[in-house]
Amino acid sequence: MIEEFQAEAFRLETLDNYGVSRLEGHLRAFLNGEPRPEEFLNSPWVSTVRRAVRSGKRMYRVHILSRPLTDYLRYELGWGDRRNMAAGEEFFILDTTYQPNPLEGVGDFWMYDESTVEVMKYEDGGQYIGSETLPPERVPEFVEYRDIALSRAVPFGEWWERYRE
Repeated sequence: MIEEFQAEAFRLETLDNYGVSRLEGHLRAFLNGEPRPEEFLNSPWVSTVRRAVRSGKRMYRVHILSRPLTDYLRYELGWGDRRNMAAGEEFFILDTTYQPNPLEGVGDFWMYDESTVEVMKYEDGGQYIGSETLPPERVPEFVEYRDIALSRAVPFGEWWERYRE
């Protein structure tokens, strides 16, 4: 669906570690203070985002998190999200450090054009194991989750300036 949506793709992220072993070298480089590798800056995901945004589509996400950040989240926010923003993806942070999570129990999902929802499934360590496309009658529930997340989130840049670690 990420290549086929027509107008907008929304992602809710709720984990503090996505266990992406293929990025382990990049995480280590980040933690060691090394510069971002060229292949990281020009990944296939960046090309996907850039193509979508240039064609007039919107890609945006909210990440629910609390501080202090895990090493993985420091890496994701410091390298990954900032890289994706440069390609045109919009990021928002819903920081639950000093407030209850308004979406407690809601997991990660992608929603495309307010018509298709894919609920993401992860192992305990954050390793992605697949997704499930929900029936159309469940879409309004996830539109509401998106709206709640956006109403309580702040733009990434604003949050980053205040809390980056």
